[in-house]
Amino acid sequence: MAPIGIPELKAIVGMFARSAAASVSKVSYERRQRRAGNPRAESEVKGPKTKEAHMAEKKLNNLFLDTLKDIYFAERQILKNLPKMAKAARSPELKNAFLKHRDQTEQHVERLQEVFELVGKRAQAKTCEAIKGILEEGEEIMDEYGASEALDAGLLAAAQAVEHYEMSRYGTLKTWAGQLGMKEAVGILDETLQEEKETDALLSSLAQSAVNREAA
Repeated sequence: MAPIGIPELKAIVGMFARSAAASVSKVSYERRQRRAGNPRAESEVKGPKTKEAHMAEKKLNNLFLDTLKDIYFAERQILKNLPKMAKAARSPELKNAFLKHRDQTEQHVERLQEVFELVGKRAQAKTCEAIKGILEEGEEIMDEYGASEALDAGLLAAAQAVEHYEMSRYGTLKTWAGQLGMKEAVGILDETLQEEKETDALLSSLAQSAVNREAA
């Protein structure tokens, strides 16, 4: 191997010097930005975050907001569906139960908008495939059993499936709101949860007293 001459040696030394200066500059920049209160400084120096790192940063408040968007979508879909179920029902008691819950659901949507305001977010729906499937089953019952004495029993069962989904969501949101210290949101969510439970109890009572017996 040929010996390294003075010019080559100077070039190598210069390359290492530039590399060291760049590293010091990056560290100094990060420190200055952190002192200035710039939360993005570290990510700017280190480069874009990976998908895994972004997912790891998500916390309970993110989960709360996603679930809030989920039930907001669900309530709005239910609000559209209840008048159809009331129109299809043959039992006057079941019709009234559906219409009463439609009025309650309007209030449920408004309460959810209040919770969005409490967390400083715009009311926004996130498509919920679960509630879409439950409501589609109810529509299938209306199509397939429209002329049958079993129609009301099917509608009642579909409505209770909706109620159980809602109770699960509101119960979860209430618990998370408590863990996040959102006392006002806890009260709002609990108010709706209690109404969902009352509706479920009413539907169970109708099933036991009349609807299921007529279907049999």
